[in-house]
Amino acid sequence: MKSSIVIIPAFNEEQSIGKVIQEIPSSVREIIVIDNNSTDTTALVAAKYGATVLSETRKGYGYACLKGMDYITTLDVKPDIVVFLDGDYSDYPEDLTQLVAPILIDDIDFVVGARVASMREKHAMTPQQIFGNWLATTLMKFFFKAKFTDLGPFRAIKYDQLLLLQMEDKTYGWTVEMQLKVLKQKMSYLEIPVRYKNRIGVSKVSGTVKGSVMAGIKIIGWIFKYTFK
Repeated sequence: MKSSIVIIPAFNEEQSIGKVIQEIPSSVREIIVIDNNSTDTTALVAAKYGATVLSETRKGYGYACLKGMDYITTLDVKPDIVVFLDGDYSDYPEDLTQLVAPILIDDIDFVVGARVASMREKHAMTPQQIFGNWLATTLMKFFFKAKFTDLGPFRAIKYDQLLLLQMEDKTYGWTVEMQLKVLKQKMSYLEIPVRYKNRIGVSKVSGTVKGSVMAGIKIIGWIFKYTFK
C-alpha cells in the first residue's frame, strides 16, 4: 500500500487550519503543518487536530515547503507521495483522494489540481490571480508545449520525483518552479479539475498589491530563466 504525507504551509491560519486537517482523508499517513512565523495560534490549533507542527521563521511559501521536505528526509520510512495543500480552506481537502488517484492507478509522476471556472466559487480567485495563471500557463505552452492551465497549490507528486526536482525557490515562485522542472525533466503529469471556494481570512499574497506584483515578477522570472537556460 503506497503512503502519502501532506505538507501545509500556514501563516496566521488559526481560523481555518483545523478545518483543513479534519477533512484530509484518513488514508494520509502524516500531516505536516509548517507554521511560517504566525502571530496567532495557528501552531496550537494544528497540533490540537493531530498534525506534526514545524516552525519556519523565515517568511515565504517556498521556505515553508522546503522545511516540510527537510523533515521528511529524517523519517525512517519515506512516503511514496507528497501532497501540497494550502491552510486557508480554499481547497476541498477530501479531494485529495482523486488528486493522488492518477499516481496510484496510472503511475503518473505529478498531478495538479486545476481550479477551473465551472467548479470555482464566485470571487474565490482574484482578477490578478486569474490573469497571472493565464499568462504563466500560456507562456509555458508557447515555450514548452505544456498542457498546464493553472498553478494551483493543491498538488501531488511522487516523493522520489520531488527530490529529483531539487526545489529551491523560497517565496512566490515555488509552484511555477515545480511545474517548469517537471517539464524540463520530462516527467509525466496531469491536471485534474478541483473545486475551489472562498478562503477563510485574507490572502497574504493575492490579497495585497505588493504580494500580487512580487508573485507576478517571480513567476515570470522563473519561466524566462528556464526558457533561455
